[in-house]
Amino acid sequence: MPPSPDVLVLREGTEGLATASYARALRERLPDRDVRLARTPEDERELAPETPVITGVGIDTDLLAEAEALRLFACAFAGTEHLPTEALADRGVIVTNAGGIHAPGIAEQVLGYVLTFVRRLQEGQRRKDRREWRHFQSAELAGSTVTIVGLGSIGGAVVKRLQGFDVTTIGVRYTPEKGGPTDEIYGFDSTELHDALARTDYLVLACPLTETTRGLIGTAELRTLPPSAVLVNVARGPIVDTDALVAALRSEGIRGAALDVTDPEPLPTSHSLWNLDNLLLTPHTGGHTPMHWPRLADILARNLQQLDNGASATDLENVVLAPE
Repeated sequence: MPPSPDVLVLREGTEGLATASYARALRERLPDRDVRLARTPEDERELAPETPVITGVGIDTDLLAEAEALRLFACAFAGTEHLPTEALADRGVIVTNAGGIHAPGIAEQVLGYVLTFVRRLQEGQRRKDRREWRHFQSAELAGSTVTIVGLGSIGGAVVKRLQGFDVTTIGVRYTPEKGGPTDEIYGFDSTELHDALARTDYLVLACPLTETTRGLIGTAELRTLPPSAVLVNVARGPIVDTDALVAALRSEGIRGAALDVTDPEPLPTSHSLWNLDNLLLTPHTGGHTPMHWPRLADILARNLQQLDNGASATDLENVVLAPE
């Protein structure tokens, strides 16, 4: 049997992308290391025991028990709730995630949503479907106020891409005293949040789901938004009260919404959201681009270089679990 690899790529793909592309990207960035792809469960069981670095969507407890040499697990997801975190911690394994790699694609999707409502492109499509050559009035984004809730990698990418559109940006974050890239900064305090919402033309939700943000946008918040406002959610479905949103869209309490995430998710075929003309809906595809593997490979390659240079676990990028 050949010697164990330096890096093992597990077989499960994600977002319609096979891990063979991930393994190729890692080999390009790590020419001096043996990077191997496990194509079958048997490959994983044979290669895992002596491999110090394993990367993939997840690792189950059975495979983890066999991976005696494991020092770093690089998760291919931003979320790590599905991992056997306690077992990894007990073993002293460093765990990193894919946080931030989806930000460019999601930010572009946000702009697509916003510009669709600004230019009323969905109305143009409806008239095309009816073969109706009849003009309609659209608007311009310049002069609008865009509020971005959450100024992490996704929110920051949205703000960056709004530059040049002549809009006012408001950021909402946990620590407003830190400032940020937006023209104004507010906190999650209810009074501050409502002050921001009252001035908002386009509300972009790009924050993690926490106890603070769960149900953040409900009936009261939707009533504070101007009737001409549009809500965009690329964060997590439960940040918005779905029933309150349906009611607001039906009554024209707000002009429209664009959702890449829903609550519940997947959205049942019988759900009311499907029938709303003033809603744009995509099935959680905002970050799905072919750049997933190259960006993830960049992070892992940089982290391995850092470890070679003597860095500690806490100095690495995207660390979610570091041995004490």
